This record gives sequence, C-alpha cells and structure tokens, in this order.
Amino acid sequence: MPPVQIEYRSRLSAPPAEVWQWITSFRGIATEMRPLLRMSAPRGRQGLTDFAVVPGQPLFRSWILLFGVLPVDWSELTLLEIDPGRGFVEASPMGSMRSWRHERRIEPAADGCAIIDRLSFEPRFAAWLLTWFVRRFFSYRHAVLRKHLG
Repeated sequence: MPPVQIEYRSRLSAPPAEVWQWITSFRGIATEMRPLLRMSAPRGRQGLTDFAVVPGQPLFRSWILLFGVLPVDWSELTLLEIDPGRGFVEASPMGSMRSWRHERRIEPAADGCAIIDRLSFEPRFAAWLLTWFVRRFFSYRHAVLRKHLG
C-alpha cells in the first residue's frame, strides 16, 4: 500500500508569532489533542524549541495515551527541519506506523495566517482504521486551532 497523504488548512486570525508559540509548545499540542489523546514529554521542558535540534536525531520518546491514561502507541519524536516562526517537518518512528511524516507550516496573511498540516504515513496494521482515525483526529485538531486562535 502506498503512503496515505492528507492535507489540512485553516485560516486563523492570530498573528504568526502567536501561532508559532502555540504549535511548538507542549501546552498548545496538548490542547489540540485533548481529551482523546495525550503525548508524554520530558519534565521541565515547555516545548519543541527547548531542545537543540539535530535534524533526523530523535529528541525524546513520547508515549501516546488514549484519554490521557492508556498507552496505545509511542513516538521517537524526530524533527527533520525546524524553521522558527514558519514551521517544521517531523518524521518520527512510531509503533503503529511504518512511516510517519508531518509537515506543519504557517503562511502569513494580512489578517492573521493560515496553518497547513501535510501528512504522509503508512500504517503497520489496520490501515483503514488508522487512516480513518488520523483523518478524524487532524480534523478535530484544526477545529481546536480555529476555536483558540481564531
């Protein structure tokens, strides 16, 4: 099966700097995922920008917890690229995926910005179910972004 490719785009009224802060902070990430999932993060770190990123090297292992408590997957959070204020590319090994690539970009606009998520992934098992879940999950994440950032 070829990789599944999905794109989501949302217009936000918040300025790009505020959106950047949100998408790189563990608080913003947690808000987007709650209540369905939670990703663990190292204690004492506030977000992705707290790490010295070496492209392609894992930053840390994150447990993915269903409803915030039940471990259902793991991710070796790995950034291939980080462009401050503009976006990042994450390609993290995961227990449930043969491959996972998540590109998140901020495009400035006169009245705020747009946020674009481009996903490419290959599930290891239950491809139809995981594809359905990822589609619904990112649709939900974008609804949360629009609610909190305009």
